[in-house]
Amino acid sequence: MSEPNVKLYTLSTCSHCKSTKKLLNECTVKYEFVDVDLLEGDERKAILADVKKFNPKCSFPTIIIGDKVIVGHKEDQIKEALGL
Repeated sequence: MSEPNVKLYTLSTCSHCKSTKKLLNECTVKYEFVDVDLLEGDERKAILADVKKFNPKCSFPTIIIGDKVIVGHKEDQIKEALGL
């Protein structure tokens, strides 16, 4: 079984975002992330538009695992979505 694609939308200063990255690292999961607060201009607008497609409240972290969207650091839901 292949690992699902994992993408995080995070803020560089967010403790919940840092905890989520730490959890994924501990689970040795490959993931992509974007620290939205470090982006500027059109790039930031484009990423925020992407986040709103998955999470209309645009809160962080927004985690996409395969076709599942998890908002916030919800360890049990993240592990379940990863099949751990």
